[in-house]
Amino acid sequence: MNFAKRAEETESAIIKDRHFLHEHAELSFEEKETTAYLVSELEKMGIPVQTFPDYTGCIATIKGEKGDGPTILLRADIDALPIMEESGVDFASRTPGVMHACGHDCHASILLGAARLLKEQEKELKGTVKLLFQAAEEAFIGSHYYVDHGYLEGIDAAMGMHVWPTGPAGQVLIKDGELMASCDNFKITVHGISTHGSMPHLGKDAIVAASSILLGLQHIVSRVNDPLNSLVVSVGKVSAGTQFNIITDTAVMEGTVRCYAKETRAMVEETMRRIVTDIAAAEGCTAELEYSYLEPSVVNGDPELTKIAREAAEKLYGPGAWAEAKKASGSEDFSYVMDHIPSSMFAFLGCYDENDKDIYPLHNGKFRVNEKILKKGAAFYAQFAADYLEKKGGEER
Repeated sequence: MNFAKRAEETESAIIKDRHFLHEHAELSFEEKETTAYLVSELEKMGIPVQTFPDYTGCIATIKGEKGDGPTILLRADIDALPIMEESGVDFASRTPGVMHACGHDCHASILLGAARLLKEQEKELKGTVKLLFQAAEEAFIGSHYYVDHGYLEGIDAAMGMHVWPTGPAGQVLIKDGELMASCDNFKITVHGISTHGSMPHLGKDAIVAASSILLGLQHIVSRVNDPLNSLVVSVGKVSAGTQFNIITDTAVMEGTVRCYAKETRAMVEETMRRIVTDIAAAEGCTAELEYSYLEPSVVNGDPELTKIAREAAEKLYGPGAWAEAKKASGSEDFSYVMDHIPSSMFAFLGCYDENDKDIYPLHNGKFRVNEKILKKGAAFYAQFAADYLEKKGGEER
């Protein structure tokens, strides 16, 4: 099948799907209407779908008719963000304060489009394609459910993709090795002794202690970490105090850590615990650190898989259809699936188009995409899966 041509012919269906999903945006773990729509569309195609009584999202299965072969997983996330939409599109979210500002509506409609193409091609497929429409990516742990409950067993390879506003619209961005950072979150609670603001010597100032700790955390990056290892330590939330003339007894800080190496993650937690405890003690306070490991880094560790992806893009749209991706400090919870299925990869699909005013970053209320990229994403998913099964289907298993 000429997947590029067929994707062009089915483009209106892909756009229709995207508009529905965008209008009916739902937050993490709440994607019931989204899941119902996806299941309905997949069943209309004659594709069997697995749903879950205690969780949103679904897994569809297309079994090739040329015989047994490997199983490949394609994944799209489906949840939206708590953001007020300002995109100006005529299919804006109908739910105030909830918007697909990270392109997950695009991902889901692209994967539905790929499902149509692969279903039409099933007589020529030697092996199985599974399609994971994943809930709650924005909650950092949405993918864990499917792995931890055994729904992703027996899968030989996997691929995920994300629309990317720093890449030219429609171009696939691929990179071997480290691609996206791990994500860890932390919460620091400082305990002091409250007193009147005019008599600070009678108390222990939790705000001053927290401020010293905050500054100390920055030394992890500049003085403890190897400068050749990328690392970000950011405090994004500070809460303390009740009134201007009270020295407060409690201060709370929350933040995030992004890096690529497992060793760096461990170093940060160990060093942070020491800084928090010792600086608090120096200020006459105590402090607690809650440190959560959320997502491992995204690492494309199978060069054979990325080679198939590059060749698939070029087969569809010629030279220039793909480019080398740059590392990103953002995180992606498909990495949990990648840890479970070692032969996995992740790619970006460029969506920047200055002429169409598609210039805003992810997680922005004005984020929008040129919908011409949707058919290209669907064709790429389908071509990649078909090429993988063609290449691996003849190998001894």
